Amino acid sequence: MANPLDVFGENVFSEKIMRERLPKDTYKSLKKTIDEGISMDPKVADVVANAMKDWAIEKGATHYTHWFQPLTGITAEKHDSFINPTNDGSVIFEFSGKQLIQGEPDASSFPSGGLRATFEARGYTAWDCTSPAFLKEDAAGDVTLYIPTAFCGYHGEALDKKTPLHRANTAINKQALRMLKALGNTTSKFVRATVGPEQEYFLIDKSYFEQRIDLMLSGRSLFGAMPAKGQELEDQYFGSIKDRIANYMKDLDLELWKMGITSKTKHNEVAPAQYEMAPIFSFVNIAADHNQLVMETMQKVALRHDLVCLLHEKPFAGVNGSGKHNNFSLATDDGINLFEPGHTPQDNLLFLGTIAALLKGVDSHADILRATAASAGNDHRLGANEAPPAIISIFMGEALSDLLDQLEKGQAITYKDKTNFKIGADTLPELPKDNTDRNRTSPFAFTGNKFEFRMLGSSFSVSGPNVALMTILAEAFDEIATRLEKSSNAKEEIIKILKEFYSKHKRIVFNGNNYSQDWVKEAEKRGLPNNKNCIDALKAYATTKAQNLFEKYSIFTKEELHSRYEIYMEQYCKVINIEGRAAVEMVKTQYIPGVIDYTSSLAETIGKIKVINGSSKVQEGIFANVTKYLESAQIKLTALEAALTQAQDESDIEKKAVIYRDSVLTGTVSLRADIDVLETLIPKNYWPVPTYTEMLFLSAN
Repeated sequence: MANPLDVFGENVFSEKIMRERLPKDTYKSLKKTIDEGISMDPKVADVVANAMKDWAIEKGATHYTHWFQPLTGITAEKHDSFINPTNDGSVIFEFSGKQLIQGEPDASSFPSGGLRATFEARGYTAWDCTSPAFLKEDAAGDVTLYIPTAFCGYHGEALDKKTPLHRANTAINKQALRMLKALGNTTSKFVRATVGPEQEYFLIDKSYFEQRIDLMLSGRSLFGAMPAKGQELEDQYFGSIKDRIANYMKDLDLELWKMGITSKTKHNEVAPAQYEMAPIFSFVNIAADHNQLVMETMQKVALRHDLVCLLHEKPFAGVNGSGKHNNFSLATDDGINLFEPGHTPQDNLLFLGTIAALLKGVDSHADILRATAASAGNDHRLGANEAPPAIISIFMGEALSDLLDQLEKGQAITYKDKTNFKIGADTLPELPKDNTDRNRTSPFAFTGNKFEFRMLGSSFSVSGPNVALMTILAEAFDEIATRLEKSSNAKEEIIKILKEFYSKHKRIVFNGNNYSQDWVKEAEKRGLPNNKNCIDALKAYATTKAQNLFEKYSIFTKEELHSRYEIYMEQYCKVINIEGRAAVEMVKTQYIPGVIDYTSSLAETIGKIKVINGSSKVQEGIFANVTKYLESAQIKLTALEAALTQAQDESDIEKKAVIYRDSVLTGTVSLRADIDVLETLIPKNYWPVPTYTEMLFLSAN
C-alpha cells in the first residue's frame, strides 16, 4: 500500500499547492477571502483559474466540473472540457476566472419546492473558494477537476444545501464574536463550526444485491426472514476484520487520502456486514463536502471488490441500522474551542456562555433539530436499540450537570476534574478518567469538548442539521451578547444568564437511558416533543417560529424554507411509493411463482403417495400451511395495490403523505409478514432471492 504521507492530498488544489503556484499577493488576497469572507477581486480569480488549470492538466485532467449539492440529497456535476478552438482550426486549453467563478447547469429538473416554475431552466453555480478543488479519476482513466460550488436560481434562491450552510456560518460567526468581545476577547477574528461525521455502512456481495429488486430500487430489503443468528452474540462489533473487507477498507482509505479526506478510524460495527469509518474534525463546510465524497467513494470502491455499499438507514430489519454521528464543536481562528471546559469551567466564562446558548437553543428549537433528522429511511431506525428515540434531549454528564445544579441553587461551585483510575493489575497503567461517561442512547451528548448529534441517518448530508445547529446557537449568542454589552460586569452577567437559562430549559437535560419507556413518559410530562415519524417531524419547517428564526439571521427566506418542507414531503412520498411498487413487483414476479412451483411439486408428491396408498398426512399439512399464507399474501397484495392507487391519485401533498404512511407503508409491512413466514416454509432451492443468512454472513467471504 502507498505511504499515506506520500499520497495524502495529492489530488487536492490545497493551500500548500496554492502557496507554491500563486503569486504572493494573489495568495494573500485569496486567503483573506477564505478566512474573512470578503469579496474576491476578479483579477485574483483569473490568476487562480490559470494556476488551477495548469495543475489539473499536469495531472492528466481534460475536463472540469462545478460540483454542487442540490436538494436531492446527493451531488450533481456537469463536465466541460478545457479545450477551446483557435482560428487556425486547432485547439488550446483555456480556463478563465469567469469560468471558475460561475457555471450554468440546467436547474429545471432539480427539486425546488415551488421556488421556480418547471419551464425556468437557468441556474447558477458559484465557486466556493473555502472548499478546495480536487481531482477524480473514473474507471476509464479520465481525470476531471472538481470545483465545489453553491447552486442558486435565476433570482438568487438557494436551490442547494451548501448556500444555507455558508449563511449559517456567517450568522454564528457574527453573534459568537459579539459574545467573545463582550467577555473581553479582542484577538479572535472568526468563529467556525467544526464537524467530524462518523459514517456507518453495510457491505454485501454484488451478486446477492443484483438478485434483490428491493435493494436495487429502494436500498433496503423489503422482505427477509431473520436468520437463526443475528447480532445477539455481539461478536461482530470491533471484531477481526475479514480479508475481503480489509482489502476494501485499504483501497477506500487510499482514495479518500488522495482527496485530502482524513479517514482515521475503521472497524466492524454491531450488525453482521456493518462497518464504520470516522474522519478527523474539519471546518463544517469542508466536512460536509468530504462526507458527500466519503459516501460516493464508499460505493464506487465497493464495486471494484464485487461488493455493494448500502447507506440506507435500515437495510435489514431485525439488526442494527446505520447512522451518522455528527460531532459538533465551535473554534476560533486562534485555537479556542468554545466547548472546552478546561480544568476550572466554573471560571471559564466563554464555556459557560456557550453552554447557556446550547441549552436555550436546543430546548427552544428541538422540533427543528428533529426535523433535520427526518426521512422515510430514518423512521425505521430512530427509537430502535441502536439509535436514540425521536425525543430530543441533551446528555450533559454527571460533572457538568452537578456544576449547573450548584449554580442554579446559588451554591459554591466545584467541578469534578479528570482523575486517574487503576485497572487492578500491576502490569497495566493507570488511565486518565474522563469527567463524564459517554451515553450512546442520547441524541445530543456532551463528550468532553464537543457535542455529538446522533440522530442523523447514514445517507444524510450533514449540511441540514448543522445549518439548524448554527442558526439556533446564533440566536442564543445574539441574546447573550446583547445582555453582556449592556452589563458593567461580564462575569456576574454570564453567571446570571446561565442560571436563568438552565432554570428555564433544564427540562431538555437527561442523563439516563433514552431507550427506556420511563423516559418516554417523563419526557411527555416535561412537555418535550416526540415526533415519531417523518411527516410529523417535518411540520417544524412550516411553523411561524421556524420562519422567524431563519429569516432573522438570513438563512432562509419564507419561500426557501417552505420549499424545503415541500421537497422533503415529496421525497417521503416518492420513497414509500417506490418501496410499495417494488414490493408488489417482487411478490408478483418472484415470491408467488416460487411458492406455486413448490406447492405444485408438493401436490404431485402427495398424488404419487396416494397412488401407492401411503400416508401423506405430513405433506398435506405442509401444503395447507403454505397455501394459507399464500392466500393471505394475495389478499394483502391486492390491498397494497389499491393503497398505491389511492395515494397516487391524491394531489394534496400532506394528504398524499399520510396515505403513504398509514396505508402504503403499513400495507407493505403487512404483506412482508406473510412472505417472511413463507420463506421459513419453502425449501431453499425454490426460494427466488438471496436470504438474510447469505447476505449478512457470506458477503465478507
